[in-house]
Amino acid sequence: MLVAGAGVSGRSAAEALLAAGASVTVSDASSDRLVALASLQAQGAELVPGLTEPPEGTDLVVTSPGWRPESPLLAATVAAGVELIGEVELAWRLDQEKANEPADSTGRPAGPATWLAVTGTNGKTTTVGMLESILRADGVDVVACGNVGLPVVDAVRAGHRVLAVELSSFQLHWSQTVAPHASVVLNLAADHLDWHGSLDAYGAAKARVYAGNSVAVHNADDEWSVRLADAGAPQQARRVSFTLSDPAPGVLGVESGALVDRAFGDRVRLAAVADVHPAGPHNVANALAAASLARAYGVEPEAVAEGLRSFQPGAHRSVVVAESAGVSYVDDSKATNPHAADAALRAHPKVVWIAGGLLKGADVEDLVAANAARLAGVVLIGRDRARFAEALARHAPDVPVREVESGDDAGMLAAVRLAGEFAEPGCAVVLAPAAASMDMFTDYAHRGRAFADAVRDVLSGAVAPANGG
Repeated sequence: MLVAGAGVSGRSAAEALLAAGASVTVSDASSDRLVALASLQAQGAELVPGLTEPPEGTDLVVTSPGWRPESPLLAATVAAGVELIGEVELAWRLDQEKANEPADSTGRPAGPATWLAVTGTNGKTTTVGMLESILRADGVDVVACGNVGLPVVDAVRAGHRVLAVELSSFQLHWSQTVAPHASVVLNLAADHLDWHGSLDAYGAAKARVYAGNSVAVHNADDEWSVRLADAGAPQQARRVSFTLSDPAPGVLGVESGALVDRAFGDRVRLAAVADVHPAGPHNVANALAAASLARAYGVEPEAVAEGLRSFQPGAHRSVVVAESAGVSYVDDSKATNPHAADAALRAHPKVVWIAGGLLKGADVEDLVAANAARLAGVVLIGRDRARFAEALARHAPDVPVREVESGDDAGMLAAVRLAGEFAEPGCAVVLAPAAASMDMFTDYAHRGRAFADAVRDVLSGAVAPANGG
């Protein structure tokens, strides 16, 4: 068997296959990544850099999620008629093999785990974290896994009874038989179009999350979520939705400042809106999605409130890194597309916006037009900053705009200094780039850390504000 890609999911796939007794080859374009897998070589894996076709006798190729279908090795795999799957599909198959296993010596229940899956353009990691927290509050043996960080195959091998699985469009593209108990598509907006080719193809990948569901959850306030549930959910699946409005029967929603369930109960109060953090309508929607999946599993109402209150948000998601002279500095580096940036900006009445990066084919016209009235100033960074500048000139011509050309941590420092020219009491300086980070930084986390470091340096006086004040 061949594992294509020597990253985190590739290592886990190779380890699982070796543990199952398979003969395993691992290939990657980067020899350095393969060197890091020396322990697998000691277990019998063959490490071969730069393969462009599967070795003779290969009967299965497990690809890392980010590999494009047209990459030479994967294209050759398909042409040779060799089965091609992703790490999540491998995890599903290994999990299903537990169906006939007896309970272990401790009495731990046997059989496959229950999969509760979350996908969408934005909010996946937050929703999966909320779901994990709610289930743990109910005493469930659960772990968050998938695109959130822990490979699904590792979660399966660990034997957890419930998996809160975050699935990206790439992971779903390479999944064929994965059939979670319950799933949700949170929303859909233009993203990864350079990989999928079109919004329709991107949506079709997301819709795969509904395959085989017993309960299919959708966001009634998002047109694409409704459409994908209609297209992807099995006819026999129970359909449940959520909304930020008063809920109708069969819906979870918001009523009198509370999250209310009219799908799995009769106007059951689950939690106060104030229990949801970070605050903001998009996170209330995420909480309703998490509650829908938890209730589909049978969680008690009290656990929803307890889980939401104890949930700890991930880094770089609406995190206030500092406050000074009535100005808050907010790290939302995870806002890597316009849809996420829109939610980040709408959480504040007046914003100095730091934006820019790699747009990956996305359009920022609607984002700028929708938020023009709340902008006190804009600082643009990254390769595609000209696209932002053009949209701002059309939709917010009176908003002052500055650009930063530097492409490293010094560029972020300059951006924060420039933002100081526009920031007044009552404003939030918000890093919500609406774009990917790899033109300037290793990833969005690096970008967020650079922002936080720059804010601390400017506010401490280690670096003078751009206006000299």
